[in-house]
Amino acid sequence: MIEIDGTMGEGGGQVLRSSLTLSLLTRQAVHLTRIRANRSKPGLGFQHRMAVHAAARISHARVEGDRIGSQSLQFEPGVVESGDYHFDIGTAGATSLVLQTVMLPLALASAPSQLTVTGGTHVPWSPCFHYLDWHWRAFMLRLGMHCDLDMVMAGFYPQGGGVVRASLPGDSRIKALQLSERGRLLRVRGLSAVANLADEIGARQRNRAMRQLRGLECDIDIALETLPAHSRGTVLVLLAEFEHSQACFFALGARGKPAEQVADEVVEELLRFLATDGAVDRRLADQLLLPLALADQPSELRTSEVTSHLLTNAEVIEKFLPVKITFDGYLGQPATLHVAP
Repeated sequence: MIEIDGTMGEGGGQVLRSSLTLSLLTRQAVHLTRIRANRSKPGLGFQHRMAVHAAARISHARVEGDRIGSQSLQFEPGVVESGDYHFDIGTAGATSLVLQTVMLPLALASAPSQLTVTGGTHVPWSPCFHYLDWHWRAFMLRLGMHCDLDMVMAGFYPQGGGVVRASLPGDSRIKALQLSERGRLLRVRGLSAVANLADEIGARQRNRAMRQLRGLECDIDIALETLPAHSRGTVLVLLAEFEHSQACFFALGARGKPAEQVADEVVEELLRFLATDGAVDRRLADQLLLPLALADQPSELRTSEVTSHLLTNAEVIEKFLPVKITFDGYLGQPATLHVAP
């Protein structure tokens, strides 16, 4: 049984989720202690517990400690089985994080699977649905993992109530990735969307972003949309498309937060990325690390920033797999990642 200290690295929920995914992929039991011990609400939250339940259900795992607030978990997986699964987080917990815990093991299974997750689709501190669909899914397809995503209902914090569906044909095979240069910026496309709020808010987000991006020498197109939802909220998403890569950034509205501030946050992130030589944004680098560790050939990836999340993920992966992960840069700086299975 592999022992994982939940306070390692940045000490957040990613230690748990990566451990669960790797346990499913390698069929190695794992014992986690001090889960999120340094957080304001330590232990398992609702979305963390649902990630555990999802991983357990698709593999008929034996689990001990899967209760809210638990800082210790023992997970002993069986064989991952394809199927039609529905997971309800019960709160505005991130549907994206539950999906990412189980999608790779199911994608590598021999038969198709369908996943439905109910909870938050656009909530703080996690990839929103559009980031997942426009960006993460595109790169996973590039690596050989096929999947389709559909948002039936948006779910904003704190109400939640969003519904996301994923279709996985199965029998995927992960390929290595060589991506050291992004190439020329071709275009920026985006979405300014509201749910159960005045359309004028979405228009203000869009207009502010368009003005801020006028200096870029490329086509810029930001669509306006009203999302179906039981909750209220706004989101602005920007996708920068390059010759060899793409980068995605988003920000969410909140009570008392002006639409212009939402736009400023996203544009600032995009411009900060463009000031580096990164081929991928810092969040995507973190999310690609685990699948690249499963490829049969070495990978090389230029990221705009080494984050504590990235370093933590590398440390967890190396506890499960015979892989060597190195960086030629430092925390907070651009770097090239080398993944040698």
